Amino acid sequence: MKKMFAAALAAVVLSTSVAYADARVQVGRLSCDVDGGIGFVVGSSKDMTCKFIRKGQKTEVYYGNIKKLGLDVGFTDRTKIEWLVFSASDTRVGPGSLKGTYVGGSGEASIGAGLGANWLIGGSRKGFALQPWSVQASTGVNLTWAFAGLTLE
Repeated sequence: MKKMFAAALAAVVLSTSVAYADARVQVGRLSCDVDGGIGFVVGSSKDMTCKFIRKGQKTEVYYGNIKKLGLDVGFTDRTKIEWLVFSASDTRVGPGSLKGTYVGGSGEASIGAGLGANWLIGGSRKGFALQPWSVQASTGVNLTWAFAGLTLE
């Protein structure tokens, strides 16, 4: 019963994510370097520096923090996360547009080298989504399955 419930929940989340991304327009890419750190079993907090890259526009730099609440055990060295940035079709994209808070989920695994996925939505006027599934590369020994919150300034 539990496995069936988990599978149904996963199907709903994945279908909602895909439909949500389809209603948006890709406006650029967010490339982030996340500081290394230690997961404290029930969560972690790591600082990051990001570059928002848009075709034909000046690259913007954002500073932020990603916090995770849930299973987060182990340690990682510096991590690289790449997101495609989506905007609602009626949301203007200008300097500082990505400032704000994003919430969602995070999963990653590392033994030596590792991979991860993050799903986050929010930002100024809640008009931006950071690619439903990001590409993440890290080194260390870590296992994470958690709710995530990202703040960009």
